[in-house]
Amino acid sequence: MAIKDLTTEQRNPASMHIDTVSTAEMVKIMNEEDKKVAIAVGTQDAQIAKAIDGAAERYKKGGRLVYIGAGTSGRLGVLDAAELVPTYGIKPERAIGLIAGGQGAMYKAVEGAEDDTDLGAKDLKKLNLNEKDTVLGIAASGRTPYVIGGLEYANKVGALTISIACVKDSEIGKHANIAIEAVVGPEIVTGSTRMKAGTAQKMILNMISTGVMIRQGKVFENVMIDVLPTNSKLVDRAGRIISAVTAATQEQALEALKKADNDVPLAITMIKTKTDKAAAQKLLEQYNGNVSEVIKNN
Repeated sequence: MAIKDLTTEQRNPASMHIDTVSTAEMVKIMNEEDKKVAIAVGTQDAQIAKAIDGAAERYKKGGRLVYIGAGTSGRLGVLDAAELVPTYGIKPERAIGLIAGGQGAMYKAVEGAEDDTDLGAKDLKKLNLNEKDTVLGIAASGRTPYVIGGLEYANKVGALTISIACVKDSEIGKHANIAIEAVVGPEIVTGSTRMKAGTAQKMILNMISTGVMIRQGKVFENVMIDVLPTNSKLVDRAGRIISAVTAATQEQALEALKKADNDVPLAITMIKTKTDKAAAQKLLEQYNGNVSEVIKNN
């Protein structure tokens, strides 16, 4: 399909006169259009769930989440990868964001980089991509050559490939094991896919990465438990987390945390299963560190 025929390149009838309306009306138009984003993303629930399950399975075996995109799509991938490190305490090498043109392209466009199919493959080769990894190819237009080249290479090495686009029957979807296509419609400012398309992509990436982390046991109930209590403030926070999910007093929680050598999931397991440190460690090993699974089965 020609670029001019893509949904993301069409003019939006609702915003034809956005340049002449009042600022209040301008904002209203934007909000009304943004409401359509969550609905579009919701049509892809089944595909997103499939992506989470597939990526979580490979991540558990030591695989990585690798994001690849150009422009806004690439920046959103880099952002999602970067935020997983402090949020869930993972090692930086377990979530990697690649953007066409390299790190400099985060701030300034690199001419021609997104049109280079070979560059996508080269960037993934540098990572020694393997069959345990998951590659998320992101392109609002669904046709970026850099992303297509990356997905083609990822398929060759047996990695799980997921595409995220904002058009139906996308080109990148033809090169992915799992195609996610949230069609948000024409942008408020024609072709400015950092708007509705960018919001949809951000939502989808958040859902996939959060789902993968939940499946790794990094969330108990709805609380992040892989906190690293490296100072007094974080120790206090860890105590409150333990108290919140176990109904223990703050004093009891901090005592358990101390016995667990500042390991929050271990402290929670000790309290919930009424076991000592050694027994709780064995239980966590048995269930791959997933506190939810430990509690459910003991």
